Amino acid sequence: MAELKTKITNASVDKFIKGIKDEQVQDDCRKILDIMQKATKAEPKMWGTSIVGFGNYHYKYASGREGDWFLVGFSPRKQNLTLYLMGGFQENEELLASLGKYSTGKGCLYIKKLEDVNSKVLKELVNRSVKRLKAITS
Repeated sequence: MAELKTKITNASVDKFIKGIKDEQVQDDCRKILDIMQKATKAEPKMWGTSIVGFGNYHYKYASGREGDWFLVGFSPRKQNLTLYLMGGFQENEELLASLGKYSTGKGCLYIKKLEDVNSKVLKELVNRSVKRLKAITS
């Protein structure tokens, strides 16, 4: 069975964020970092070379595949800011309706910039994601 390539590292989160050339993206990342750190009460850690994750949990699927992952995280990608909210989106349709401009993947929320979304709604989505994931992994 293939091993997960993205793992926690000792790289500096601050250095990673300072290395972002676009100052607006850098500022957005600092704000997201604050939101996620408050929600998880965990220090940010680099996962791989481009993901900032908070907290961690161990998962094991029925197939036998298992590994470690973060509770929530984000990555400044070329196309958008990717927020990893493993708690899911189906339970949060009412919040998403008032979030603003975004798109989603299975466990990802994609936004172009923070000013495109309602920050109070974003904080609530992050909080709910953390709460739900902690409930199902503890």
